[in-house]
Amino acid sequence: MAAPLPWGRSQSLPMRPAACYSVAMKADQLEHTGGLNTGLATLGVVAASVGFGLVPYFARSLTAEGMAPHAIAFFRYAFAALVLLPVVYRARARWRALTWGVVAGIAMGLGWIGYVRAVEIVPVSTAGVLYMTYPVFTLAIAWLLFGDRPGRRAIAASLMIIAAAVLASSPSAIAADQVPALLLSLAAPLGFGFGINVLVHRLKVLDPLARLASASLGSVIGLFPLMAVTPAAALFPGTSSGWWLVAGIAFGSALIPQLLYTICAPEIGTARTAIAGSFELPTMFLVGWFAFSEPVGAAQWAACALVIAAIALTPGRAIRSVAANAAVEGRDRTSR
Repeated sequence: MAAPLPWGRSQSLPMRPAACYSVAMKADQLEHTGGLNTGLATLGVVAASVGFGLVPYFARSLTAEGMAPHAIAFFRYAFAALVLLPVVYRARARWRALTWGVVAGIAMGLGWIGYVRAVEIVPVSTAGVLYMTYPVFTLAIAWLLFGDRPGRRAIAASLMIIAAAVLASSPSAIAADQVPALLLSLAAPLGFGFGINVLVHRLKVLDPLARLASASLGSVIGLFPLMAVTPAAALFPGTSSGWWLVAGIAFGSALIPQLLYTICAPEIGTARTAIAGSFELPTMFLVGWFAFSEPVGAAQWAACALVIAAIALTPGRAIRSVAANAAVEGRDRTSR
């Protein structure tokens, strides 16, 4: 999730981290930059969000093929890291910022293991709602580590998201033996929240593709030791159709959606991107419903509505305030 990295430039704001994790986009773009048709750009963001929402389908199908969760996460990031490796080399003079990007990628890659494990065990709708708690972690980390205090709307939206998580993980929605997997899955939004803050506060000197490249490379580096100690049978899919699933999770739910965000999100601004991006969660619900015959009850749909309402509430301040403050600080330093 998420991005939950390139944005585009405006005349008054520096380039921001974006599409690798969708919330970075939702947090950042403060101006309409013009270029693409607004309707077409909106459809592009919706398509990217649907791609991110398909992750549970690929993840659960690949675990059924016998792949370990960390192997699935590795392949999801490896193709983007490989394609964008020359970008890292060209930006090598900015090695401090690249190091921060790699650290962020390690956190996000390792955290994603918990999400894959949860999707394997618990209903997709429940895992999806818990994954969408990443704005809460983002705001908390921004406040604790970077002194970026959330506003009232941010706090209200965070409480709504917490309520949605409680609703979706109530005893009526999950079994007692699924609780450990759900708790482990919170590593994904925690790592995501940390990564978003690093992208916003530490990577402004990098161009957008270098931000995406460094984070993807970090995820691969963080997951590689686990790959090295895993039996070969759990590293790769067991059938030829499994390799199509690997291609799907690497391109259809990672690289291509990231690039769509890169191109389209700057054209429609924060508010519209946040709303268009909220298609990710209903997509997860529909994946569970149609692909895995999981019933989606009233509690899950109510949780989904709460999350989307929170997303609609946040563009003015909540998540955006993290990036907005960073942008203002960077602009102020430039003008001194």
